[in-house]
Amino acid sequence: MSEWSLYEEQELTNWLMGQGEDSLPADEHQTLRWLAAMQAEGVPALVANVNTSLRALHHEGLGVTLPISVGSREYGDSYVFSPYTHYISYAREELALLESRIARAALGAILTPAGWLLRSSRFNRAVQVNNRLLSTNLYPALSAEEIRAAALKLLRQYPDHSLIFRSLNARTTPLYLETLTALGFRLVPSRQVYLYDSPDHIPSKARWLLKRDYGLLEKHGYEVIEPQGLSADDAPRLAELYKLLYLDKYSRHNPGFTPRFFEVALQEELLQLYALRSRSTGRLDAVLGYYKQEGLMTTPVFGYDTALPQEIGLYRMLSAVLLKRAAEEGCLLHESAGAAQFKRNRGATAEIEYSAVYDRHLPPYRRVGWALLSPLLNRVGVPIMRKYKF
Repeated sequence: MSEWSLYEEQELTNWLMGQGEDSLPADEHQTLRWLAAMQAEGVPALVANVNTSLRALHHEGLGVTLPISVGSREYGDSYVFSPYTHYISYAREELALLESRIARAALGAILTPAGWLLRSSRFNRAVQVNNRLLSTNLYPALSAEEIRAAALKLLRQYPDHSLIFRSLNARTTPLYLETLTALGFRLVPSRQVYLYDSPDHIPSKARWLLKRDYGLLEKHGYEVIEPQGLSADDAPRLAELYKLLYLDKYSRHNPGFTPRFFEVALQEELLQLYALRSRSTGRLDAVLGYYKQEGLMTTPVFGYDTALPQEIGLYRMLSAVLLKRAAEEGCLLHESAGAAQFKRNRGATAEIEYSAVYDRHLPPYRRVGWALLSPLLNRVGVPIMRKYKF
């Protein structure tokens, strides 16, 4: 029986060049295109605030490849690569969303010493499995035995690193959660995410809201531009629209996709990119980009011109286009986090997302960060997420 093979930085290029494309399943083909682009361009050229290069874990018999990231001390990088950024830097920004001044003060007082503790424990010295450097990573369907074998392979290869599976939740990855917990992984809550089934499975009020949102396209004179209608010349504007929302309005800790990323994404079909063009100005005013795996869809790219009047409803239009695409593709849509009430009103349901972390093989001082975070976030963080619907 074939086993998992690990391809490090130098080996990865040659291995990718030797992979035939015609006979590959669509999901595997898409994964290899993603890895090849990151390898050829260099990650920082595509994601400005991530300084790394990816590896790959491949199972020949299954025809499945998992992108792998290996970190050390990149404490200022985007949260899609840096666990420290996710749990300290990003969390510090999220405090502003809490209504309780006492809660903000108490949690803020905890974060500074917690940050010192995590740095001293070499918190970012971690291997992250199936990490495309996106807000949400979709997983291939693997058996419990295959999940265990992948984890054990990486633990043997990287004995001085913690091992992390991000983007897990009880609805879309139950077997991963069950298998990794049985292996001794800690489940560390990361955020509350929203999943959207289809128009047939949501309340009538939500369907009415979606119909109204989609009607804004005609009302305000916008047309939907499909991927084949976009070109490399549009890449700087697409990057700007993403930046205006995800980095300027939300957080600089989100992945900083560059104009070159959008150019390559269009050329290599790394994502399915759709845009909204104003018929009156001819300008692109909004963009979304999604990818699919195992009947799931997620949208790591979402943005619009935040300088335009809010009453135009660009966010509502773009969301309606996305939900329509998910229905047409027959996919369960993973809507990630944020805009919680908006998503709930349109029929999405909430799930707590976890990172599964293995650190039992490390010395005590290296385990202390995760050992404190896991119970704290499960007992305090999850109730706060559910109460305030983060």
